[in-house]
Amino acid sequence: MTDSQIHATAIVAPSAKLGKNVTVGPYCIIGKGAVLHDNVVLKSHVCIEGIVEIGAGTTVYPFTSFGAPQDLKYAGEDSKLTIGENCVIREHVTMHTGTESGGMETKVGSNGLFMVGVHIAHDCQIGNNVIMANNATLGGHVVVGNNVLIGGLAAVHQFIRIGDFAVIGGMSGVESDVIPYGRVKGERASLAGLNLVGLERQGFDKTQVKELQRAYKDLFGSNDTFDNRLDSVSKTYAKSDTVQFIVRFSKEKSRFPICHPKTKTA
Repeated sequence: MTDSQIHATAIVAPSAKLGKNVTVGPYCIIGKGAVLHDNVVLKSHVCIEGIVEIGAGTTVYPFTSFGAPQDLKYAGEDSKLTIGENCVIREHVTMHTGTESGGMETKVGSNGLFMVGVHIAHDCQIGNNVIMANNATLGGHVVVGNNVLIGGLAAVHQFIRIGDFAVIGGMSGVESDVIPYGRVKGERASLAGLNLVGLERQGFDKTQVKELQRAYKDLFGSNDTFDNRLDSVSKTYAKSDTVQFIVRFSKEKSRFPICHPKTKTA
């Protein structure tokens, strides 16, 4: 616990591991399986139960809870929650450890922003640079890629995959896999185009964006079967890494279909 600052009202298990310059604020409870790396800040009233590892430079705000999953099959096994570096985790966030059926580990990447009331359920796999707005919720086993934005009050069904650079509109119910670079919205979310604003912010050049737009129209604007359209797009854009990323994602085995637009025209 080198150079760590632990408030007198905090309870820290003797076996918990704290790095350098860790701050544990008032009324925090740090269980025996916790690992807090250098420069982690727990503001106050943070509860950590089970095997939880928090990466260097992450800041956790009051009334956040890291611990056991809300899964009836969970029988107390020593599952894990791993959180990356330099995340900002705001008030009342809940993140849960994994389960035996899901690989025993929930993983949250680095540089994420998780706003008030966010919930990340057991066995989720979250990439880097992810933003989840207030009260956004992920069911168990959800996979979220890098640079994804999930709007406030959105809810993602268990086992759904969300590709890199996708954006989920606020109050959306996501029941199908979302392609990389996709934009979905609606009470029962449908694909509404590409995340053009996000692509621009992430430095995609105009050539890449136009190519993605053409591929999107070819993939979702035809009367042919989706599998045939996918094969056609794969051949037409064989030299495009960005388009091929969508193709590979769409061909991967999944419990759920790819999210489509409400109409066939893109």
